[in-house]
Amino acid sequence: MKSVKKGFRWLLKLLIGIIGFIVVYGLVVFVLSRITVNSEDKQADGNIAIYIKSNGVHTDIVVPVTNKIKDWRNEVAFDHTLSKDSTYQYIGFGWGDKGFYLNTPQWSDLKVSTACNAMFYLGNSAMHATFFYGLKEGERCVKINISQAEYQKLVAYIQSGFCGQKATVIPNAHYGDNDSFYEGEGRYSLFYTCNSWANNALKAADQKAALWTLTDTGILCHYR
Repeated sequence: MKSVKKGFRWLLKLLIGIIGFIVVYGLVVFVLSRITVNSEDKQADGNIAIYIKSNGVHTDIVVPVTNKIKDWRNEVAFDHTLSKDSTYQYIGFGWGDKGFYLNTPQWSDLKVSTACNAMFYLGNSAMHATFFYGLKEGERCVKINISQAEYQKLVAYIQSGFCGQKATVIPNAHYGDNDSFYEGEGRYSLFYTCNSWANNALKAADQKAALWTLTDTGILCHYR
């Protein structure tokens, strides 16, 4: 009987600990995501348009396919997509867990093993590139203008998301006709998500961002 009571107390403490961690984790995520960094644009006369684009969960940073600073076609080729359409004007970059990206095209495809590998720093990462003809501003798509110097910093940051800073394509990996996947650098975790990567991209370009965030809303709230 004593062993049963002891076991019950242990389970109760474990449950309280888990609930406590979730509450503290959620509170920290919310508070830190609402603290703005780079609130003042030091180069407000920027003429390069980029976009912050969310699908409701994941955030991409969308930039021109080519300009005098960077021609992404030299690494992220149109031929890597199924459409092979060379008329796209913008390219969106997102970073994330490779297993989650490739094995979970829809939320209904999510497996416990995939989620655990992603959360606990067990998987590799991937870069996802998506081409666009143009983008429409809205609640989940924000346009900002940045300077050439800021864009150079952003390019360097995006480049660092590729494994070895080289765009090594992952064969036969697509969500649609206009995208492709590449081997990524770094690892996804419970404390560093796809949105953390996008938030840090904005920081690198000296743009408004959250002090730290795991969610897309933690980024977009600073632009509303």
